[in-house]
Amino acid sequence: MDRTAGHRRAVDYLYPPVEPFDQRVIDMGDGHRIYVEQCGNPEGRPVVVVHGGPGGGCSPAMRRYFDPRAFRIVLFDQRGCGRSRPHASVANNTTWHLVDDMEAIRTALGIGSWALFGGSWGATLALIYAITHPARVSHLVLRGVFLMTKGELDWFYGGGAGAFFPEEWRRFSHAVPESEREDLIGAYHRRLFSGDMSQEMHFARLWSGWENALASIGTEGMGVDSPGDYSRAFARLENHYFRNAGFLAQDGWILSSLPRIAHLSATIVQGRYDMICPPAAAFRLSERWERAELRMVPMAGHALSEPGITAELVRATDALR
Repeated sequence: MDRTAGHRRAVDYLYPPVEPFDQRVIDMGDGHRIYVEQCGNPEGRPVVVVHGGPGGGCSPAMRRYFDPRAFRIVLFDQRGCGRSRPHASVANNTTWHLVDDMEAIRTALGIGSWALFGGSWGATLALIYAITHPARVSHLVLRGVFLMTKGELDWFYGGGAGAFFPEEWRRFSHAVPESEREDLIGAYHRRLFSGDMSQEMHFARLWSGWENALASIGTEGMGVDSPGDYSRAFARLENHYFRNAGFLAQDGWILSSLPRIAHLSATIVQGRYDMICPPAAAFRLSERWERAELRMVPMAGHALSEPGITAELVRATDALR
């Protein structure tokens, strides 16, 4: 199959839809119940999909980046989102809880080691998991790299990206009083966790809308609002994690911890014009990681569904068969 023709739609590169052969909920014992599914070949190479956000949840489309004859594909909804419960909850919800959840899932499924497939925040969590449990990882496929640094958060919530989308930035930033605009993450936090459901929903849609507006290179603005329940979980969880700097010990923790995974191989797929996670992070990561291959996709932004991004991701998983 020719997966290189640039004129194709993203869906043309994907494998046919496949249904799960296993669906379960794992009780983590601290109030959280995590939805997990498996599809593809039960005897195939294990790969786990680490979705973005935090708070994005998995979708059936994410199953289609893998040859179902060759892979045992594991998907799970991270704490507080998707089909995991409680919904939109930040209690007992940190990066380290998610790393422990991934280990609990791997153990419950009887998997020795697995490949990691993650984009945006999913790339962040995949890297942190690999650094914490390097013996459990066979390869990483990362897209739209986000290293959870202050500089990246300042770019997106401090006006950097807003210089390219001033009308959308105005809508997002001017939703709060001028006196609060120097810390938009904090300003939105007060409203997303106010206890007033109508206010939380309103600001959740603004928060989610700002990110959605910049996701694709072909964006034309805010577009259609996401469903309210999805927006609330997405916005609350992202804001909670970003306000706490990803619960990492120091700024730049991922890059400083790279020696722990220097022996692992990785494929990094990055859109040249990614406005949410600019290419500098992917470049820095690949510079310091000898076994990581960076594939910069021209005329592509952040979205998983962009044709050039999709084609490179499928090419990367095909190489692992």
